[in-house]
Amino acid sequence: MKKNLWVKNAPFAVTVCDRKGIILEMNDRSIETFDKDGGKRLIGANVLECHPLRARAKLKKMLGSGKTNTYTIEKKGQKKLIYQSPWYNAQGKCAGFVEISLPIPQKIVHFVRG
Repeated sequence: MKKNLWVKNAPFAVTVCDRKGIILEMNDRSIETFDKDGGKRLIGANVLECHPLRARAKLKKMLGSGKTNTYTIEKKGQKKLIYQSPWYNAQGKCAGFVEISLPIPQKIVHFVRG
């Protein structure tokens, strides 16, 4: 399998940014999701400039702290889980964050295990 082919064609959006908020990578679903905002042309753009002021402040804080941010949204009747988490370089230092936008059902089963 070619390197990262699984993520390129995944049925969820993956967007990767560096510590300054510059978009480094987008998989096919991410490009499709953000088509009206520029799609693939967003690679190299600053993710902070793509968000309203309140969201921009949260992203800046997350980039500075290296903490994970998780929430759900609903857009056009589709509920999604948004998971934003730091990623680390080979030296183990926070190098930016990855956002995964995963479509989920309106009602989702929840299990408590252990």
